[in-house]
Amino acid sequence: MRHAVPDIVPLDNILPDEPLLMMGAGPVPIPAKVAAANGIVINHLGDTMARIIEQVKAMSRYVFQTESQHIMGVAGPGSAAMEMAIVNLVVPGSKVLSVRNGFFSNRLAEMAERVEAEVIRLDVGSAQAADPETIIAALRQHRPNVLTIVQGETSNTVFNHALPEIAQVAREMGCLVITDAVCTLSTMPLDMDDWGVDAVITGGQKGLSSIPGVSLVAFSERAWTLITTRKDTLRHWCYDAKLADQFWYQKSYHYTAPVSGILAIHEALRLICQETLPRRFDRHLKCSLALQAGIEGLGLSLYVQGPSRLNSVVGINLPEPIDGKTLLQHMSKQHGVEISGSFGPRIVRIGQMGEQCRAHHLFRTLHALGSSMQALGEAVDLPSGVAALERALGTYLPRFD
Repeated sequence: MRHAVPDIVPLDNILPDEPLLMMGAGPVPIPAKVAAANGIVINHLGDTMARIIEQVKAMSRYVFQTESQHIMGVAGPGSAAMEMAIVNLVVPGSKVLSVRNGFFSNRLAEMAERVEAEVIRLDVGSAQAADPETIIAALRQHRPNVLTIVQGETSNTVFNHALPEIAQVAREMGCLVITDAVCTLSTMPLDMDDWGVDAVITGGQKGLSSIPGVSLVAFSERAWTLITTRKDTLRHWCYDAKLADQFWYQKSYHYTAPVSGILAIHEALRLICQETLPRRFDRHLKCSLALQAGIEGLGLSLYVQGPSRLNSVVGINLPEPIDGKTLLQHMSKQHGVEISGSFGPRIVRIGQMGEQCRAHHLFRTLHALGSSMQALGEAVDLPSGVAALERALGTYLPRFD
């Protein structure tokens, strides 16, 4: 034989002795029931799968807050769901207004360009939310067919809090709205129907606390009308929503579904429904605000200020002498805690999504951050940080009914 058998090291010799605590911008820790479901394989076209699919769609309607009959799973990351929304709703030659305030909002613009749309990039800055008056003025000026916008920009921790107002005006103008909710769905309110959003995208590995590689996209009835009346043939076969509809709504064959991943996302959605959205929103807000208080108690500052700050992913300014990569490595090797670097700004990011929002995870993460800062020469006040975290957890009052 021309090629020799490679020298392979077993996973046991690669992975750490104890699992790392994943407190970055995703993927996040997953509940035991989700992990167990991911270890099961069943017939992707059998009666059992059909029953599971019906429940996934019903639970998704609750989580997306929609009556849509066009919610589909996507075998791929959140970016695959993003691409599915784009290729089905952006007709070549049509006009797209892309609100850009970070890495992932720009990805939506890139995808629209690849299907030969006329894309108008509206840059709104990397540390502030989209101003509704600016966006509405651009909508009236350009009269786009599609608007793309993220609810939460994972890359730089910006929250586009004016999404409901922006989506309402876009809808009145006949413009379809595509929203990336990968890090926000189930971590904070998103009312797809009430806000008039036409496509909502999410990945399994963040707010839903499921595995990476299986995602969800929901289309409004208005969006589905466009999809079913298009005269051209989509260039993407796997992401053709009309073909996907055969599996998700007609119990027929599209491609071999990622059955284990669908079982995992079923359990993740079931746990969300069991907790209920109001309780889940409160848990996320309570933990994120407490973490932010703890970070400031250390003597560090947060990257985004005011209502533009995203709670699902918290951005922390790095003190000038501290190297972000070195900090992350120290936290991982010495404390078994992993957080994320950045996509441009001089920050590190801590996730507050799903299973990350547990008090014991917050204390461990804050201690790892503060201790690592101290080890690298930064004079942070670790006792004050821990005290601020504990105080914020103890004084939080529920805000969602």
